[in-house]
Amino acid sequence: MAPLAIPRLAFLVPGNYDDADPRAGLDETLALFAEGEALGYDGAWVRQRHLEPGISSAATFLAAATQRTRRIGLGVAVIQMGYENPFRLAEDLSLVDVLSGGRLEVGLSAGPPPHGRLLGARFHDGDPDAVDTSHDRVGRLAANLDGGWIGAPDARITSAAGSHRPRLRPYAPGLRRRLWYGAGSLRSVRWAAENGVHLLVGNINTAEESDDFLEVQARHVAAFRAHWRGEGTPRIAVGRVILPLDGADPATRERYRAFAAGRHARTLAPQGERRTLFAPDLVGTAAELVERLRADPILPFADTLRLELPYNFAAAEYRQILADVAARVAPALGWRAA
Repeated sequence: MAPLAIPRLAFLVPGNYDDADPRAGLDETLALFAEGEALGYDGAWVRQRHLEPGISSAATFLAAATQRTRRIGLGVAVIQMGYENPFRLAEDLSLVDVLSGGRLEVGLSAGPPPHGRLLGARFHDGDPDAVDTSHDRVGRLAANLDGGWIGAPDARITSAAGSHRPRLRPYAPGLRRRLWYGAGSLRSVRWAAENGVHLLVGNINTAEESDDFLEVQARHVAAFRAHWRGEGTPRIAVGRVILPLDGADPATRERYRAFAAGRHARTLAPQGERRTLFAPDLVGTAAELVERLRADPILPFADTLRLELPYNFAAAEYRQILADVAARVAPALGWRAA
């Protein structure tokens, strides 16, 4: 089989930490971003999570990452827009993009905030059912990032800083074209394509017309490419959990195998009322992983292969995984370190 030509290699970290000492875990994740840059990775992404030991504000974390790195792309997957104000988030993301020198990649999702009912009045100002959390909320963020003037042509904001025509500031040219959507259904895939938002696909999607994970994901990719209405070439980032054994000690190898075995049952059939499909974790030697990745029908369409690091692994294990993938796996798939 001919080798793949994967243009870009990125990794996604959970950003987990010990509740008793969050700073130590956050510093470890920032250090991992710098290490990934040194290994030649093209992108370092972080998850955004709420009400758990993780990165609750990706924009804040990535602002810190801009000061620890110089070249690597900085991403978040995904920001759940149901928690966000589209204008205020646009201001935060624009500021981070300017600080980074235009390296920010923003993954988004729509829908009600998963913990909104639990938060109640701590979060909601009124009736949560009256709040629009549809794809339109993502569209409002995108419109804010366009950077157009606000108000009538003669509108001015006057303050101690002087008189200015109002717009989102700082304006980050190009950030609107670096928005991604974490899509797990045909409906969300088509919305992303028609609105010029790039596609994130990973290890979870919804069983539509088939119970086979890769078959469903292949249909999503085909639909995205067919419905693309954005500027330039549509980009697709494919996420896979990859655990190489080559650089791991014997105890760590057994831990990786046990981790994957403990999650295998969920990959055998759709799960729950939403019929969620999970992809198997990839565990093995570099040679075995290369063979399995070459057989992945989604990767030939990928702009980026995104290595998804599991939750609650040790920092040393994350470093070993990153190093093995960069040195032993990805080059055999056509990738070259930056």
